[in-house]
Amino acid sequence: MSAWFARSWSGRAVSVAILIKVFVLVVAPTVPLLGLADLVATLVLLVAGLVGLARLLAEVRRRFLWRVRRKLIVSYLFIGFVPVLLVMAFFVLAGVLMFLNVSSFLVRTGFDDLVEEAALLADSSAGELVRGAGVSDAPSVLAGKRAAMLARHPDLSLAIVTRAGGAQTAMTGPWRHLQPPRQLPAWIDPNGFGGLVAYSTPDEASTELVARAVSFQPEDADYAVVVDIPITGLTRERIGAATGIVLGRAALVTNEGEVVAPVGRGSAPVEPPGPEVVGDAAAGSSTEAPAVLEGYTLDWVTFVDYTDWASGRSGQVTTAIEVGLGDFYRRITGAQASLGTVNLGSIFVLVLTVIGALFLIIEGTAFVMGLALAKSITGSVHELFTGTERVRAGDLKHRIQVRTRDQLGQLAESFNSMAGSIEQLLKQAAEKKRLEEELRIARDIQMSLLPSGSVDMPGVNLTAMCVPAREVGGDYYDFFRLGPDRLGILIADVSGKGTSAAFYMAELKGLVLSLSQVYDSPKQLLIEVNRLISDNLDTRSFITMTYAVLDMAAGDLTHARAGHTPLIYLPGGEPTPRAQVLAPDGLVLGLRFDGIAEKFEQLLEEHTLPVAPGDVIALYTDGVSEAMNPESDFFGESRLSQVIEQHGHMSSEDLKHQVLNEVESFVAGAEQHDDMTMILVKVGSTAEASVEVGPVAMARS
Repeated sequence: MSAWFARSWSGRAVSVAILIKVFVLVVAPTVPLLGLADLVATLVLLVAGLVGLARLLAEVRRRFLWRVRRKLIVSYLFIGFVPVLLVMAFFVLAGVLMFLNVSSFLVRTGFDDLVEEAALLADSSAGELVRGAGVSDAPSVLAGKRAAMLARHPDLSLAIVTRAGGAQTAMTGPWRHLQPPRQLPAWIDPNGFGGLVAYSTPDEASTELVARAVSFQPEDADYAVVVDIPITGLTRERIGAATGIVLGRAALVTNEGEVVAPVGRGSAPVEPPGPEVVGDAAAGSSTEAPAVLEGYTLDWVTFVDYTDWASGRSGQVTTAIEVGLGDFYRRITGAQASLGTVNLGSIFVLVLTVIGALFLIIEGTAFVMGLALAKSITGSVHELFTGTERVRAGDLKHRIQVRTRDQLGQLAESFNSMAGSIEQLLKQAAEKKRLEEELRIARDIQMSLLPSGSVDMPGVNLTAMCVPAREVGGDYYDFFRLGPDRLGILIADVSGKGTSAAFYMAELKGLVLSLSQVYDSPKQLLIEVNRLISDNLDTRSFITMTYAVLDMAAGDLTHARAGHTPLIYLPGGEPTPRAQVLAPDGLVLGLRFDGIAEKFEQLLEEHTLPVAPGDVIALYTDGVSEAMNPESDFFGESRLSQVIEQHGHMSSEDLKHQVLNEVESFVAGAEQHDDMTMILVKVGSTAEASVEVGPVAMARS
């Protein structure tokens, strides 16, 4: 931590910011520049704190969520459990809001009913005055109306108010809530008025409401009937009995920062609640409420509009309400239809209860199954992790126990199979490495058997090549002096690959070098080689071979062919030389059948060819003529003959490179599986020729 403060630029910036904050805190200067520095230091510390918090959260997340089991559990909580809780909370909140909003609606409806009742009473009173003796009959009319409504509204108050103002013509009722109006405000039109009016209690401890109605009969009459129904304790109880809602006190609400004042103060304390309300309004429903709702209440407030009596402006008061869930539910469901003795609301509640119980059971089962699934998955992942660590450490014998037959079990079986395959592959790799080492040794043996020195013989220009294939083949060539003017030339192809072919080559080399000093005739040499080597070859192996003796003094080339590829001869003295493919009869070496030795001797032919300066003699193995292109076509003897015809005027070295280029162009990068070996002899008239020979490399694409 100290290194971070000292070495990183961010740590140094935080250190400077802390020093500035400490300096400002201790000195408390009033210099504006230091105040700006203090602000900058605060911002630096804030940014550093946010960055540190982000890194801390990332580290905690990395460490905590490293295990797959924790990731699955957290994912399940966010995908399955949290949404369910949110849905449940949503429906609970929606239900509560529904209860509260319906309660507010019922309270406002109760207030509206009082206003409507006051308006009907005012209209009926004004109508009777018109039909009777007019204002002179007002006291008796008003008294009769109040007497009829006394049981329902003990605080009902009525008054006759003229337009011009002055004392009331007539009034009845206690008028304890407010003083009777002496005149009508100017904002009241001839259609009358009906609404709530707010007033304060004498101690100004609360705000009360009164339902007031004004009626003109007719509309151009000089007087109006004013009816007040105070919303007192008895009225509240009546509304509560009808709705199941307990009403509290009202409070004024500011309107754009301004409080609309109540109409005035009451002249006397509000009358205490009257006798208990009975009858249909107070009668509860017989519907049973769910046990979970019993005993629970919700406190809420509802907004009620009122009118300022003096100005006609509107305002709002809040009325506290207390909703008993059980009683409120019984009143709602009590209005529904019934099937016999069973209420439809009870049926719906039962269905909802069953659905809720099933939902909880399913959610609990899903939670348990999710945890079990997470444990199963993470257990398998942990075993796979342990298994891979064991395999990486070299324990290829480790196997995972297969506990289930699902996809995880198949994954464990696949891992076990993979571990076994890796073990087998490693064994195969070791075996392959051993074989490659043997092939390398065989290749070294093969290359060591090929001549690598120089030929120094007058009138002979000789070049040899051997382009190795990817595997060790049995191609072999050699040439050696048999005298001052005689040169022995040998080319052979041992069947098979690998070390055995290289060993047969070594044996063949020894035999030919020894027998070439005894037999001048190529035919006799091949007969003797066949006799000696057939006892040492296995029944699946054989050797093809061409042996030739070039006698410069006699000017001829004597050769015999034991099943090998033909010899190509290009005469040099002709204006348009044509290559000749010479293929004397002869069987392969090393066959082991009854009477095969006599048959070999009978079929073997020896051919003598006169040579002159400019002649070209080509000996090759089937790796050259059978080189294949990507379309699996062979290079062929005819194409090789054409190359020699076209470029026979070149030296043997240049002709060799030309042949290689043609073959390489033909195969076009296709993989070759046999060595390409060739000996090119160019007969000349020069007194000396010395050419380096040996294996050459061929470019591969």
